[in-house]
Formats: sequence, C-alpha cells, structure tokens
Amino acid sequence: MHQVEIRNKTHPFSQPLMAGWGASFFHRLAGLMFQKALPVTQGLVLVQPVETRMDAAIHMFFVASDLAVIWIDNQGKVVDTCLAKRWHAYYAPSRPARYVLEIHPSRLGDFSCGDHVRFDKE
Repeated sequence: MHQVEIRNKTHPFSQPLMAGWGASFFHRLAGLMFQKALPVTQGLVLVQPVETRMDAAIHMFFVASDLAVIWIDNQGKVVDTCLAKRWHAYYAPSRPARYVLEIHPSRLGDFSCGDHVRFDKE
C-alpha cells in the first residue's frame, strides 16, 4: 500500500498527515482492524469504487481505539465527519462519499464539512 500526504486546502494544518492508500477490496474490508492506536501524523484512506453512502459506511469491530472519520467526495470536498467509537457497529456519511479518511481522534478538528482536501502521492 502506498502513502499519500493529506492536505486541507481550506484550513491548512501545521502538523503533517500521511495516510496509507487502501483501494483494494481487502484494504476496505480490513481497514484498521486489529491494529494498535494510530500515531497523530498517520491514517488510512479507504478508496471506494464510486461515490455512495452505503459503500462509504464503516464499522468499528475489532478496532482498538476511537478514530476520527472524514468522508470526502469525488471533488475532494469534506461531506461529513464523526468521532467513531471502538466496537461501534455502523457509521455512514450523511451524503455520498468516495474517500473515507480514518485518523487519530485528536485530528477531527482539522476538518470541517465543506473543506477541500487534496491527496498528494509520494
């Protein structure tokens, strides 16, 4: 899995944010299950084949810690955010999304609905 740098073009943040790019079915299925807590500067982008609410939904079974979840559409616009609690059954965005960014919960305030996000591949 390759890494991307996440940039919030609307509200740039001072601390860098790198994320794995999970575009395969396996990456989307496994997400961050069975992994220890994320470092503040790292995360995972789950890439859906199409922009949708249903496929962008996540579960938190077997996830060891809470996560900040940022849903992003095809145009790079943040369409929803939430603090996902470990072992919670289901979270879905309020609007269709193609990208699901899972990051350390302390980074939730770095993103707001309407922000524009860019993924810079290394």
